[in-house]
Amino acid sequence: MTQPPQYPEQPPQYPQPQSPPPYPQPSPSYPRQQVPPQYPHQTPPPAPPQYAQPYAPIPPQYTQPATPPDTAPAPAPADPVHPHHISTDRRRIHLSSQQRRTDATAVGNLLLHLPNFLCSLFVVGLVAALFGDFALVVILLWIASGALVFHRPTESALARHLLRLRYPTPQERAKLEPVWREVTARAGVEGRTYELWVEDSDSLNAVAAAGHIVGVTRFAMNQLPNGELAAVMAHELGHHVGGHAWSGLLGYWYALPGRVAWRVLRAVSAVAFHVSKAFDCFGVAFVVLLVGGLAFATISTLYGLPLLVLGVPYALAAVGRRSELRADEHAAALGFAPMLAAVLDKLHRQEQYEQAEVTARNGGVPVEEGALSRLLSSHPDHHTRLHHLQRYLQPQQPY
Repeated sequence: MTQPPQYPEQPPQYPQPQSPPPYPQPSPSYPRQQVPPQYPHQTPPPAPPQYAQPYAPIPPQYTQPATPPDTAPAPAPADPVHPHHISTDRRRIHLSSQQRRTDATAVGNLLLHLPNFLCSLFVVGLVAALFGDFALVVILLWIASGALVFHRPTESALARHLLRLRYPTPQERAKLEPVWREVTARAGVEGRTYELWVEDSDSLNAVAAAGHIVGVTRFAMNQLPNGELAAVMAHELGHHVGGHAWSGLLGYWYALPGRVAWRVLRAVSAVAFHVSKAFDCFGVAFVVLLVGGLAFATISTLYGLPLLVLGVPYALAAVGRRSELRADEHAAALGFAPMLAAVLDKLHRQEQYEQAEVTARNGGVPVEEGALSRLLSSHPDHHTRLHHLQRYLQPQQPY
């Protein structure tokens, strides 16, 4: 059996670690409160301000506008806040049983054109005599030609070549049709019966022609609020509903041969008078006697009818002024009286501007309108039209 190993009684002695050598202490001694070094270009920060009360932010002060509120720019014509802007939303339409009528002014217009018609018939008869046996056929064809006033292709040719109108573009149609629909809805009229046309003009104007044409100028379409544009179109609709448009065009058509003959006679007389000057006073006397004899023969055979023709233009102008007042009343009865009054004011300012231009071209001397010119005017003056609108502009008294 083996003996266990014998371990020494004393543990081995390990060397003790040596202490680190002492480092020398810094010789200078600094004071306890150290002062930071002062740099030559550094200034001490300013002390914060002392507020007597707690800090409260001050709201920014904005400058007041230069223009006072009462001189703010007027809303644009297409702005819905414009006082003459109307709603053109679709709604139910009640159509009237009587779409058209012939009022007293239309009948008077036809009667006043009767002397012109008879003179034109005499001229057409003289021309038809050249066709021998077909003279009666020529006369009947001329009488039947009055139906072309209501022929749509003829109306379109009339609007395009005589009145210088054109069809509206899709953008213009999108602007005109809602206004026209509102006007016809208030009147109880089928709006699709009529055609909308545009005149390329910078003046404020509109026209009702033939049986189905309603035309407005480019200025009226683009520069007027839709309420004032509706008033203009309602005025022209009044001419159609009252029969003024077709009766005026029919009278003009049947008076056309007489007008042409009168112009030819004036031109021939002027040429003959200038030629007769070469033959001294005897030639002038001969021309005067010849023209006077023809005039006397015409008056005696037609029972003084040519004398009536001389007064027809003045009577037709009076009837035309009355038809304008009736069309104004038609538009006012549909609720467009304030808008129509505003349009009349703009027309009046436009006329004053044109008169000022004429006066300036005349060296500052105003050009006054004569009495005969006023009698031949087809439209009433500004004050007369406003006077007839007063009962529609005044507020209605409650019962």
